[in-house]
Formats: sequence, C-alpha cells, structure tokens
Amino acid sequence: MSLKTIKTIEELESYLTLTPVEKKAILTLSKSGGLPLQITPHYLSLIDPKNPNDPLRLQVIPQQAEFDPVDLERRDPLGEEDHEVVPHLVHRYPDRVLLLITDRCAAYCRFCTRKRWVGQGPTPKIEHFNQAINYLAEHTEIKEVIISGGDSLLISDDKIEKLLQKIKAIPSIEVVRFHTRMLTFSPKRITDQLVNILKKYPPVYIVGHFNHAQEISTETEIAISKLVENGICVLNQTVLLKNINNTQEILTNLFRRLTRLRVRPYYLHQCDIAPGTQQFRVPLEEALKLVQSLRGHISGLCLPTFVIDIPGGFGKVPLFPNPIVAQNSEFVTLEGFAGERAEYPAI
Repeated sequence: MSLKTIKTIEELESYLTLTPVEKKAILTLSKSGGLPLQITPHYLSLIDPKNPNDPLRLQVIPQQAEFDPVDLERRDPLGEEDHEVVPHLVHRYPDRVLLLITDRCAAYCRFCTRKRWVGQGPTPKIEHFNQAINYLAEHTEIKEVIISGGDSLLISDDKIEKLLQKIKAIPSIEVVRFHTRMLTFSPKRITDQLVNILKKYPPVYIVGHFNHAQEISTETEIAISKLVENGICVLNQTVLLKNINNTQEILTNLFRRLTRLRVRPYYLHQCDIAPGTQQFRVPLEEALKLVQSLRGHISGLCLPTFVIDIPGGFGKVPLFPNPIVAQNSEFVTLEGFAGERAEYPAI
C-alpha cells in the first residue's frame, strides 16, 4: 500500500531540529547501508522537535552507537533462518508458525530484531505464500499463524483478505495473529474496510507494539476502539529500552493506558541482541528489579509477562523475580510486593 514517509535529512529537518551527532549517524547509515531510515509524518508529529532525548525520537533516529560492533550481538538473534521450513515461514514452536509476509515497515525501529532483512529484502513473493499455505495444510499440529514481517498491515486489504481466506480454509488452524506497529506509526490504516475484513474470519488478534504512552495519540485511540468494538482482540508487546521506558512510572502509565483502551499488555521483551542495539539494552538484573517494582503496584490485568527470546531460536522464556527468600524441608518464606514476609508450607 502507498504511504507517505520521511527518509532524508532534509525532510526530517522540516519536523525536527537535528543535532550534529544525529546528522553524522544518518550520513553514516546512508554510506554503510542496512536498516533504512524511514519515519511516518504521524509518528514525527508526536516527537518533541527540540528534545534529542525524546523517547520516540530515540527509537527511530539513528545513533552513532548503532555502528559500534559488539561481540555478543547476532545477525539473526532468534535463529529464525535455522527454523525456516519454506521461504519466509518459521516453525519454532510445535503448535504455531511465523509467516513473514513482507520485509517492509511504515517506519523502522533502530532496535529491530530483523535488522538483517527488514527494509532490504528479499521481499516475499506469491509463490512463497503458496508454499507456506501448503505447509500449513500438511502439518495439522499447527493451530496458530502469526503474521508479521516487516509490518503485516502494510500489505493491501485485498491481500489480507486472500491470506485469511486461504489460512482459515485449513481446518486445523484455529487462530490468526497480525503483528503490527501501524497503530503506532499510522493509525489511519485501521479503516472500516479493513475492520470488516478482519471480523469475517474470527478469531483474529491484532498484536500492537507500544513502548511509551506518548505513542498513543487520539487517532490511535480511535483505531483501537474500531477494532475492539468489532470483536477483534488487541494485545500489545513492549520492548524494554534503556533511556526510553525503563522506569516504573513510564511502564505503569503505558500499561494502565493500554488496559483502559481494552488492549491487553501481553509481553514485555528484553531487547534482543541484534546488531547495533547495545545502547538500548537494560542490564538484566536492573530489568528484573524494575519488573519486581511493578508487581503489586499495578493490577495483574495491566502487567505483561517479562520474557527473553533465547538466542539461537530456542524460544521465549518468562523471567520472574523470585518471591522465595528462604526455605527448608517444611516451609518456604515468601516476600510480598511491599516487603512483608511469611512462611508457607512446602508440602
């Protein structure tokens, strides 16, 4: 689908006052290649034009640290290529698959886990889609199809409907998920026509990606309302990002706001070890303390599961602060969110 985006320093400077450091990073990117610079006017309108530390700005404007290599980082941190069963179809879990329907996004997050491919190609073709459908039909253990990319809602309504028709014609498929940042980057994408298509093939889930409450505009609230009022469940995934959302206050505001809008906070991700993302990662011990600080202070309905995607393609694992502070053969000692402790029978 056609979408106006901003891609150059000259265009950006009509929205933001770029710093010399930002300009240098953008020029370095233009020479080195890789994940492109691209931002939607909508998202730029939400950014403080004079604040280089704006939490939205840091997500989409290249930084010089992006070009500093770190040994532990991996080109394909989730091992998706090792689990690709046909082109662009990844089968890592027994009962679900990931279908990468496009390599394009409306805007490009500098912490993207698929920096090796997104915005650069090769773009999936119709024959790849047909191979994926055949694989789904042959593997009845698959109950869920996760459609992502790139951004799954960047393809046209016609392609989305054809995709749903083919997938939902397979009796063993129970659930389809579309993973998208269009609610964030271009909420007007959620048209009445799109909603009418999605509601014809229940259950369809939309999984959004909000990292900060500043990303939730009035247009986004309208788009979310259209979806949920038409029976389309909306979930959210957040990436924990250093200097962007790694405080109790910021995450609390985000998760409560989403819950009020009837969006279920689903996962809080530790930032994957994709190349050029070191500046975004919160140290794990600090991240666990932050998650612990949320528990008890916000409702469990608002609280996502904190997960790490194990490098190499071995799946997500949830991490929880350990409430057991002591134990013996008879009792464990548990510590509540406010620090009080009590014994509980071990058997």
